[in-house]
Amino acid sequence: MTRSVAVVTGAAGDIGRAIAARLSASHDVVALVDIDAAALETAAQDLGDASRFATIVCDVTDETSIRSMAEATAGLGQVQTLVNNAGAARAVSLHETDGAIWRADAALNLEAPFLVFRALEAALKASEGSVVNIASVNGLAVFGHPAYSAAKAGLIHLTQSIAVEYGKFGIRANAVAPGTVRTQAWEARASANPQVFEDVKRWYALRRIATADDVANAVFFLASEQARAITGVCLAVDCGLTAGQAELARTFSQSEHY
Repeated sequence: MTRSVAVVTGAAGDIGRAIAARLSASHDVVALVDIDAAALETAAQDLGDASRFATIVCDVTDETSIRSMAEATAGLGQVQTLVNNAGAARAVSLHETDGAIWRADAALNLEAPFLVFRALEAALKASEGSVVNIASVNGLAVFGHPAYSAAKAGLIHLTQSIAVEYGKFGIRANAVAPGTVRTQAWEARASANPQVFEDVKRWYALRRIATADDVANAVFFLASEQARAITGVCLAVDCGLTAGQAELARTFSQSEHY
């Protein structure tokens, strides 16, 4: 019997690792894809069973590297789920954003998911599989990091385009838009400013911020048969942040960044 495979990019990070762990409950193998080989091995060790998690070093902004990754996943089984999770944000404001930053953020956060999808397109058609793109609330409203945000808004549109154009092949495509997520990066900020979590909680209706597991649970649902009639949606996993986005956007726009 052919093994079912989930592919998770950016798998060495906290969110990617949580997604991989969650999808291992519904897939025979999870391909952990990341550019950082050392961090990838650490993630694989933490996840455990080597027969269930395969590591693939890949630069998702490089088409040659992506083709090699696609070939490696083909050797693992039938790709059933693709999670485009790799991403990063750089400059906080437009004033701090130059052409290099704009292009780098677009390449990683928008172009890479497109290229990875196209590389795995045939496999996803064969399995009538699912694509889940990790977008951001930044793609839904103005919260800073404009280059990253523009790319994430584009990623949401790409998700809808895949859903519409590839639905006839049985492929579903959805996006998850996290707000602030309690990751190691945020823990580092908390080390420098112990009040940081308390400071941001006021913008969230639930008075807390999401965890990596919260994001992983949303991905698991959207990739599952329970969501078989859901495609082309963007699910905010943000503890109610976007419900009050107008007030926050006004506050952000009135603040000084430079």
